[in-house]
Amino acid sequence: MLALLHTSPVHVPVFDALRDETHPDLALRHLVDEDLLTRARSDGPEAVAADVRALVEQAVADGARAVLCTCSTIGGTAEAAAASAGVPVLRVDRPMAAAAVAAGPRIVVLAALESTLAPTAELIEGEARRGGRPAEVRLVLVEDAWPHFESGDTDSYLRLIAAGADAVIDADAIVLAQASMAPAQALTTTRVPVLSSPRLGLTAAAQAASRV
Repeated sequence: MLALLHTSPVHVPVFDALRDETHPDLALRHLVDEDLLTRARSDGPEAVAADVRALVEQAVADGARAVLCTCSTIGGTAEAAAASAGVPVLRVDRPMAAAAVAAGPRIVVLAALESTLAPTAELIEGEARRGGRPAEVRLVLVEDAWPHFESGDTDSYLRLIAAGADAVIDADAIVLAQASMAPAQALTTTRVPVLSSPRLGLTAAAQAASRV
């Protein structure tokens, strides 16, 4: 069983659909705690470290063979919980970051939440160092997009994300920093590769769960 830690319930059907498409025999357990993101945005990811660790440890006690955190803001905090979990704990955006680094050094990070920008940039720069590759990371906040997501106006949210991606020039890859942004990938017209995290992240987590 793979446990998924979400900070929004909208991710549950997205990852269920991906599982059905790519790993139909994989059992998923969804853990949703919206307050984690609220507190991480106001007080920083470390403010929720103990709660994230407790959720991960409970998931393992309930039979999880790996845990996947789908929130980029607290992804690093979730990974740190692996030390006491005894199973792999993955952040959904790490495989995406590795793919971005492989695409070339000029990487643009798009986010709808400012709190996501720095953790994603740090992740990409870390992947670049680990692979011995150069990385020039530019951060772009898609203004006014997040209120549409919070109000449930997904269409407007995704259109703004896609427009933000299409406005990018001089880049080797565009990273959609939040899992909720992934459907905008299909709406873009840019020739720059646009990367999103859910599919890549789930594949990595499924492989990790199968190896335990």
